[in-house]
Amino acid sequence: MSSLSGKQGPRYRHTAGESDPYETIDVEKLTPIIGAEISGVDIGKLVSDDTRSNRQMDEVHRALAENLVIFFRDQHITPQQHLAFGRKFGELHVHPAAPNEGDPALMKIYADKDSPRANGEGWHSDVSCDAEPPMGSILYIKQCPPRGGDTLFANMYAAYEALSDRMKIYLDGLTALHDGEQAYRGLYANYGVADRPEYPRAEHPVVRTHPITGKKALYVNRGFTRYIVGIPRDESDAMLAYLYQHAENPLFQCRFRWTENAIAFWDNRCAQHRAMWDYWPHTRSGTRVTVKGERPV
Repeated sequence: MSSLSGKQGPRYRHTAGESDPYETIDVEKLTPIIGAEISGVDIGKLVSDDTRSNRQMDEVHRALAENLVIFFRDQHITPQQHLAFGRKFGELHVHPAAPNEGDPALMKIYADKDSPRANGEGWHSDVSCDAEPPMGSILYIKQCPPRGGDTLFANMYAAYEALSDRMKIYLDGLTALHDGEQAYRGLYANYGVADRPEYPRAEHPVVRTHPITGKKALYVNRGFTRYIVGIPRDESDAMLAYLYQHAENPLFQCRFRWTENAIAFWDNRCAQHRAMWDYWPHTRSGTRVTVKGERPV
């Protein structure tokens, strides 16, 4: 693992400006760099249209923008409420490969002692192979193991900001191919899901600008990025290997320990995540709703 420290102090120094206090929710940061637990919210009530819910929803939007991933515990919501919560943030995205729980936008999350794999085992940004990758993902875990099964999240603003000025100049204007073929073909065969004739692939900037915050974020990931366009393949391989290792530095991360009926909501445009499958032979299950995004620029 690369080091981001030196004799002049850490290369990345996170500064979070003073922000106005929240009025309708409580926000407890997991780390100074990424992640916060939100309390004082009932998601089932939040999807209603009353005045207080609208104020709370505005503050949930703000908490997501400020923390990149937010967590809610002890939520008891129906599939319809899960979908409705996602629609508060935009049109819903349908996964190009995964099985669903009765609605195409309600992705099934499940692993037990007989599963050949678990969802999200490697670092990635959800479905970055789409021409318009998802804005955010909302994961509701209803059954979790007694220990293990944590999800790690990493701040890609911080990963970009910690790069040297020379590296930022090098990456400026480069694009990379994100391909779903290798990621998805045969992946859900154990659920009886037939492969599609083809899966999405798209070129995206190596460094994207967030449409809301205006901040730059590193946007390559092990799950979907195949090569950087316009440079020799060996140079691309070496550059991506460095960027992956850099992006996965623990300095940029938080780690969420799941409890039953908890929800995680992350912004795919500026965060990556990785689910740990360290809980065999126990079962972990739930559903995910994903919100459509825009073409990265």
